[in-house]
Amino acid sequence: GKFLLKLGVADVIMVDKCGILARGEDYQNQAHAQIAQITNKNNLKGSLADAMKGADVFVGVSVGNLVDEAMVESMAKNAIVFACANPVPEISPERALKGGAAVVGTGSSKYPNQINNLLVFPGLFRGALDAKTAKITDQMMMAAAYGIANSVADDQLSATYVLPKAIDRRAHEAVAKAVKEAALSDENFEQRR
Repeated sequence: GKFLLKLGVADVIMVDKCGILARGEDYQNQAHAQIAQITNKNNLKGSLADAMKGADVFVGVSVGNLVDEAMVESMAKNAIVFACANPVPEISPERALKGGAAVVGTGSSKYPNQINNLLVFPGLFRGALDAKTAKITDQMMMAAAYGIANSVADDQLSATYVLPKAIDRRAHEAVAKAVKEAALSDENFEQRR
């Protein structure tokens, strides 16, 4: 959630098994209490279904079969659904598309737009090693995200190809280059302070 906000997402609504994380609630988990302070700007309360109404994007990292077609139908037009639970996504791509999603990705290599951390790590670590840095910064992680995104050329971009394949060396190289540049930029900034 914090990362999405740093990337410029206007509002993020986080949901746990009990519902939407909102300010003013008594959370046992301090991470939930902290994230509730910086997300959900309208302090919406309710269930996952309530959080999805009118949403542009759903990013699931929880359990399979949690989302149904009606929940996707309630989202904004041309919604994006990234159902990343493994081995069973929160909603199958077929059902998400039937519910009206324009773009769907899952953690599975069986479907287009596989969301896999393998896209990040080789390049992230290569870039950090090449820059001879001892830490990974937010700027380096954002650079990695843009490196992945820029690995799909505009003329290749489609609803079924928004992410490169997990084994695409060009993506790993793009991430490494972007991370190295960000690390060196961070280092130069620190030296100027």
